[in-house]
Amino acid sequence: MTLGSPPAAVTPVKCVVWDLDETLWRGVLSEGDDVVLASGARDAVLALDERGILQSIASRNDPAPAQERLTALGLREYFLFPQIGWSEKTASLEALARSLDLPLDAFLFVDDDPFEREAVRFAHPEVRCVTAEALSTLLDRPDLQPAHLTEDGRRRRQMYQREALRRQEEEAFVGPRIDFLRTLGMTLTIAPATDGDLERAAELTVRTHQLNTTGRTYSPAELAVFARSPEHRLLIGQLADRHGDHGRIGLALVALGREVWTIKLLLMSCRVLSRNLGSTLITALLRAARDAGVRLEAELVPTDRNRRMMITYRFAGFRRVRVEGTVTVLEHDLQAIPEYPDYVAVRE
Repeated sequence: MTLGSPPAAVTPVKCVVWDLDETLWRGVLSEGDDVVLASGARDAVLALDERGILQSIASRNDPAPAQERLTALGLREYFLFPQIGWSEKTASLEALARSLDLPLDAFLFVDDDPFEREAVRFAHPEVRCVTAEALSTLLDRPDLQPAHLTEDGRRRRQMYQREALRRQEEEAFVGPRIDFLRTLGMTLTIAPATDGDLERAAELTVRTHQLNTTGRTYSPAELAVFARSPEHRLLIGQLADRHGDHGRIGLALVALGREVWTIKLLLMSCRVLSRNLGSTLITALLRAARDAGVRLEAELVPTDRNRRMMITYRFAGFRRVRVEGTVTVLEHDLQAIPEYPDYVAVRE
């Protein structure tokens, strides 16, 4: 059974980055203007947040007055890792990409100044740039229309905010990083996907690029076929820790042959990139194949983004056995299966 589509040609925007003066608001704060929100700005910010699209700021301003004004306008909480200061906006976007673990082509930059937009285009041609005048039609852009809108998606900003708290704790933690991971009390639940998981599972295939073995996208209807097929196993991973629920962050699709199982897709949300959980999901699949008495293969379609997944497979003990067109096929001999890391409790 072959379903799914190759990676989409247009990458959905995952984060909108706003300038402040004469863009999000009218007036120049540092010149003493009594700035007011631009027409439609509040509606745009709230709608993007509801769609699960992250937002931040890249503004040349004194940080404290700008943050105070955002608070007074009731919008401060909607912006992650705001870059307010006197740095180049090209550098601000680089900092946001690092903080959010997102590639630059996932960003859209809104600024009234043509010089700033051209500087960003020159340094980062993959970043989409629009004028402040585009605010009235911003929400109509196709790349700001998520294919799937789920409860996990609607809570994306809050999940990133909790992740920021974890990072602050990690920076203050004294000792090896693995000891810090043990303090989080992580629990990864791996279970067959139900009908209630399919919208989120489809969303994961569309949004996840770095930690994705093939880049293929699937609709909820296509995934429903696999979830109900006796010849396949569709598994979803949900993560929680002492800070709260990360939601459904992992997906595995396995074709169940009589002698060989094949991992057709394996992915992990970039939000948990630093938790090393891809290998944990692989270990669960290795154990299941061993217990079923079958061989285990895995398909990988190498891209310019997912090299990390090849490395993850290699560290787990897979070796390349053949290439079929664009697909690299790996195999594990199931002789030495890695243990689950001791910093995460796994429930299957």
